[in-house]
Amino acid sequence: MTPTLFLFFSLAVLLCVVLALVVIYPWLKGQKAVDNQLMAVNVAVFGERIAELQADKDAGRIDDATFQAGEIELKRQLLDAQTHAETYAPVGIKSRAIVMVWIPVLAGLAYLTTADRTSVFKLWQAQDSVGQVADDLLTGKIDTPPEWATADSTALISAMQTNVHHHAHDPNRWMRLSELFMALEATPQALEALARAYRLDQSNDEIAITYAQSSFFANNGVLDATARDVLHGILSNTPDHEGAMMMMAMGETRANNFTMAKAWVAKLRESITSKGGADRQSALASLDELMATIHAQEAKAMAGVNVHVSVASSLLPQIDENAVLFVSISDVAGGAPYAVKRLSVRELVQGVTVSLSDLDAMMPERTLTAGREAGVSLAVNARISHSGGAVSESGDLMANPVILQKGQNTVNLEISQIVP
Repeated sequence: MTPTLFLFFSLAVLLCVVLALVVIYPWLKGQKAVDNQLMAVNVAVFGERIAELQADKDAGRIDDATFQAGEIELKRQLLDAQTHAETYAPVGIKSRAIVMVWIPVLAGLAYLTTADRTSVFKLWQAQDSVGQVADDLLTGKIDTPPEWATADSTALISAMQTNVHHHAHDPNRWMRLSELFMALEATPQALEALARAYRLDQSNDEIAITYAQSSFFANNGVLDATARDVLHGILSNTPDHEGAMMMMAMGETRANNFTMAKAWVAKLRESITSKGGADRQSALASLDELMATIHAQEAKAMAGVNVHVSVASSLLPQIDENAVLFVSISDVAGGAPYAVKRLSVRELVQGVTVSLSDLDAMMPERTLTAGREAGVSLAVNARISHSGGAVSESGDLMANPVILQKGQNTVNLEISQIVP
């Protein structure tokens, strides 16, 4: 048994004994002798009252019926006093022993039947065996754990998580914990760890850019409001931060804000050119490729459809903030959409304009352009899903589909119906 387990069981036994003593302590005292002085006084008073009644009867002041009634009442009072004294008889040895035995027994049974502490014991064992290794990894003293410590990866991970929570105000520990989660492909946990690190030290550009990049790729190349705020914070501290400018260019391209994307690429090119360096030509060539991609996507977007989506005011109270908006263009006859976008409903309060084009195709060969060239009858749809599922469910909110005419590139939809 490890020292930690021994200490735990020792404290548990000591606590059980202390609680038992507190509960049964009054019973452990010796039995006090019964105090009969009060009963003797009651008997003396009873005798005096009887004598007074007898004297009154002999003197003719009361009759026999009154004498008997008074005598009966005095006897009843004396009997009540005696019964009250006997009610507080002390507890016997047998009752004490039963309580002394069953209190710890019941406590132990309750512990064993309601609490499985296997995971706790394993955590303590992990702390004893690899706790120091976890601390060295999280503080940067070592980059790779020794081979013996990786034999039980679960123990090492548990020890690292516990260490971080014990030092919850250290942003660097949260940063390294996120790297562990990323290595394990646990993206949500990695983002949460990065968010904590960023909140603790918003001036650290390394933490901030890692957080923005991780959020960008986790959201399938979309810069959400949080990631944008993080990047703006980096650029306010370091205006020539190339990583942040590249992220802004990629995010604006993905959002079809091509003018802004080109502006960020131009600013990034200016920064690289002014700094020079051996790898400048390679970096500039990469920017040329990015600019060509932006122009190609802009051309596809120009051939797309802009869909303005709004919601009937009567349905606004029924929209949950975690719901999802799907905007799509599909064949009236059915099948997979030719273009679809998935958005948060938080962008929909004042209405939103969504651009659908070949960039939003689910399959490379099933694009909006291909559908139009094939003469397919296309319908534009908008639906709010409370569950976030791609399949329509009862209770979802939807708009009446609009048939897309030839050459039409603008559609207005109002979500005004509830799916039965």
